[in-house]
Amino acid sequence: MIRYIRTALQTAVRFPEWDRILVIVQYVATGLLVADTVTDTGFIKWLWHLLLLGLVGAAYLLKDFRPVRNVWLAVGPYIAISLFGDIARLISRDFYNSINEIVEIAEIFAFVWLFATWLSSQKQQKALEKERQKRQQEEEQNRIIASQNVMLEQIVAERTAELTRQKEELEQTLAELKTTQDQLIQREKMASLGELTAGIAHEIQNPLNFVNNFSEVSVELVEELREERKKNDRDLELEDEILTDIAQNLQKITHHGKRADSIVKGMLQHSRSSTSQPEPTDLNNLADEYLRLAYHGLRASDKSFNATMVMDFDEKLGRVSVVPQDLGRVLLNLFTNAFYATEQKRKTGLEGYQPTVQVSTRRLDATAIEIRVRDNGCGIPQSVLTKIFQPFFTTKPTGQGTGLGLSLSYDIITKGHGGELTVETAEGEFTEFIIRLPT
Repeated sequence: MIRYIRTALQTAVRFPEWDRILVIVQYVATGLLVADTVTDTGFIKWLWHLLLLGLVGAAYLLKDFRPVRNVWLAVGPYIAISLFGDIARLISRDFYNSINEIVEIAEIFAFVWLFATWLSSQKQQKALEKERQKRQQEEEQNRIIASQNVMLEQIVAERTAELTRQKEELEQTLAELKTTQDQLIQREKMASLGELTAGIAHEIQNPLNFVNNFSEVSVELVEELREERKKNDRDLELEDEILTDIAQNLQKITHHGKRADSIVKGMLQHSRSSTSQPEPTDLNNLADEYLRLAYHGLRASDKSFNATMVMDFDEKLGRVSVVPQDLGRVLLNLFTNAFYATEQKRKTGLEGYQPTVQVSTRRLDATAIEIRVRDNGCGIPQSVLTKIFQPFFTTKPTGQGTGLGLSLSYDIITKGHGGELTVETAEGEFTEFIIRLPT
């Protein structure tokens, strides 16, 4: 019993003072067992009773021993029967002899109860031990989990700090990219403005040359007329002929002056509006003007450049509500790309090749019109066809393109006008851009 108490309570670890006392009691109990075996003294039995009662009292009175109360439930009946028999023997031997068989039978049942309870207690003890070990494992797992949680929290904190830093870097990079994008868009606009200006200058140059040439001829004719009038023998037919030539020259000067004036007024009309509001526009005239401007703009930078322009305009197209300066920028970009493609193909030295750019307009139905820009240049490779409308993508060499022309054109047609901009191409043969606009 004492060994069981020491083992169950782990007194050597938890209660060292009680362990020392129990060791002494164990020695005393061993001594009493030996003395009871050697001698038949009644005094030793009473010492046994006192020892057992003391242990029972300690189990019920002392808090440290409460976990082993079950052992006293097992031993209690035997202690009670043994103590009752010894007291009965002490009071009256005759009475004891009359109940001796009953006491012995009761002691047998007490021993059976003792072992049955002991076995049950052992099972419970083992179950409790398993439960304790399970709790220890759970505590160890909880400790490990807590440790891992601390480690994970530290890792998460470090990762959060790293992500925050990366986020700040990305935000800074994004701001720089937006600035760069704005600069590139402005550069693209300036490039378009340069092409437009070069085209306008070249387009105006022709009527101005006619004005200057006919003016000089007219001045010479006036001088010739003066000389003829000074002669005594005037040739009236010659004077009439000179006057007729002067009148014709003045008509031609007026015609080409008006042509130059219409070009300037047309460009001013396209550029003066800053509200980007749609207005009824003659798309045939708009396409014709920007086709010529794009052609002469390239001619201004490369005198060797030459191409055939084919215009097929639908006379029934009518006026269409568009933003002329925006649509003009789209057409200028498409025409410039078309002329560039034909020039690149011409430089390959293909025999019998004649650069040609075609522009056509037609009304599809009452609700839509179509503009097609086709060239017989080098075409677009299928591998990059899906990228041509992406910002900053260009097939031109470095320094010759920003990669924003088609992207801006796509946004102007689709977002600005609610239309469609598509492309059909065959590498090495042709490229055709198709604009469809609602009316």
